[in-house]
Amino acid sequence: MNESNGVIRDARKLGIPKMLILGLQHMFAMFGATILVPILVNSYFVDACGEGPSRGLTVSVTLFCAGFGTLLFHLCAKFKVPAFLGSSFAFLSGFAAVANLNTGKYASMSVNDKAAYACGGIVVAGLLYLIFALIIRMVGVKRVMRYLPPVVTGPVIICIGLSLAGSAINNASTNWFLALVALAVIIIFNIWGKGMFKIIPILMGVVIAYAVAVVLNALGIKNPDGSVIINFVPVAQAGIVGLPPLQLCKFDLTSIMIMAPIAIATMMEHVGDMSAISATVGENFLSDPGLHRTLLGDGLATAMAGFIGGPANTTYGENTGVLELSRVHDPRVIRIAAVFAIIVSFIPKVSALISTMPSSIIGGVSFMLYGMISAIGVRNVVENKVDLTKSRNLIIAGVIFVCGLGFSNGLSFTIGGTTVTLTALAIAAIAGILLNMILPGNDYEFGVNESGDENRGIHA
Repeated sequence: MNESNGVIRDARKLGIPKMLILGLQHMFAMFGATILVPILVNSYFVDACGEGPSRGLTVSVTLFCAGFGTLLFHLCAKFKVPAFLGSSFAFLSGFAAVANLNTGKYASMSVNDKAAYACGGIVVAGLLYLIFALIIRMVGVKRVMRYLPPVVTGPVIICIGLSLAGSAINNASTNWFLALVALAVIIIFNIWGKGMFKIIPILMGVVIAYAVAVVLNALGIKNPDGSVIINFVPVAQAGIVGLPPLQLCKFDLTSIMIMAPIAIATMMEHVGDMSAISATVGENFLSDPGLHRTLLGDGLATAMAGFIGGPANTTYGENTGVLELSRVHDPRVIRIAAVFAIIVSFIPKVSALISTMPSSIIGGVSFMLYGMISAIGVRNVVENKVDLTKSRNLIIAGVIFVCGLGFSNGLSFTIGGTTVTLTALAIAAIAGILLNMILPGNDYEFGVNESGDENRGIHA
């Protein structure tokens, strides 16, 4: 068996049963965060349209995209990188923005069509990965990253989390008791949890809060507004086996301009995760198979997911934690987890059960999740030692904050008779990149501060 300091690099020596269990562990590590994305997205469309989405995003399609996207990533990365791709939380703000569009053709658009156009924007965002990968392949990673320093990416990530704060409050307010139960459980497991439980606090928060909701529902207790806490009718109607309800995306310049710029943040997340996985495993994946190859795999997986009606994919920090915990660094185990995710996507009853999650629990989870997104943006700035006493850095960060939080309704303009809306996040990202290019004094060099570069992304 290929071992070094207790590390197992070839899990085949453990036998098939143990490999299956290890794969199942990886699937559950990503499960809670991954399935939360479609639930959160659909809550935006409910709030925007006043009705539950007839489809929107579904858990089954999301799991299929995560599993198939992971296998696609491994193919592009020469089967060398032990990374799992799950749903990206960075695009939540984009989905929320598309859900709230009420100008032009979006004014009377159905929930499904809005979701389809948002997914079209995700396809374009995924294609941006391919462009970024090609540029890195041609000129090298250090030259490219000079235009995306932490003084730009950090504040943009902070804005992503803060822009979603209102959604967390709205969902939690439907039943504050359940919201606080979910939040308390997450905090307890994150601080005092041991072993596997410490790296799945979100999943534990959802499961325990849901169990409390089931008990309250059985006792006949309702939400403060008089509505039932959980409606199990869709679960009874769902079949045991069925195809995931795929839906082809649609393209529109407004939705593209909303979703595509978010790729700036998720590409930084990818760089950070690849650095972190490299440090955990003890191999330089930025060089072999190369950052351009891993970006290619991540981008193709994201574009594929958007094309068939799923959320964007991204490398998952949770699975890096599992690698450290289990000391099994064989990418084959990750691919087993991907196959498990695909299998679960063909069981509609599981998807229906997950979709009964009360919005109050989603709100409680969001309290932690959205706050952590912003906190990681702060960590990005701190660990990369961004000097905010310098006028150029202060100007860049300040402009990004004002744009990201001030343009609440975005910025609309007309091109060729078509109304295009830039969201606050898109305006902030564009402004930050341009200012960083124009203002003198950019002294950032990727690779100098390794600990900082490892934490440049949004871990779900």
